[in-house]
Amino acid sequence: MGDNPATAMKGVEVTDAAAARILKVLAGEPDKIGLRVTVEGGGCSGFSYQIDLTDTQQADDRVFEKNGAKVFIDDLSLVYMGGSRIDFVDELMGQAFRIDNPNAVASCGCGTSFSI
Repeated sequence: MGDNPATAMKGVEVTDAAAARILKVLAGEPDKIGLRVTVEGGGCSGFSYQIDLTDTQQADDRVFEKNGAKVFIDDLSLVYMGGSRIDFVDELMGQAFRIDNPNAVASCGCGTSFSI
């Protein structure tokens, strides 16, 4: 499914909770402009998410915005993430951004690794 060009055309949803957390983090990082999410090879299940703050928009970035919070995803990563939902959860085990990816056929207990 990862090589399906139609998947890249699907957007990524950013929840209100994720947007609020991004804005809160950015308030303490004035040189940063948003959250960057990339898909990299590796991890327990074959692919993993890398989530970082970014200070630049790259030429191949797609920008998904919610309530003023921006998430940057490059075209290649979007092939694997099309249709995903980025959320922020505050649970007993801790706080974290969570990506619900409909393209993933399996994921690892760590929550950051998946396979397609």
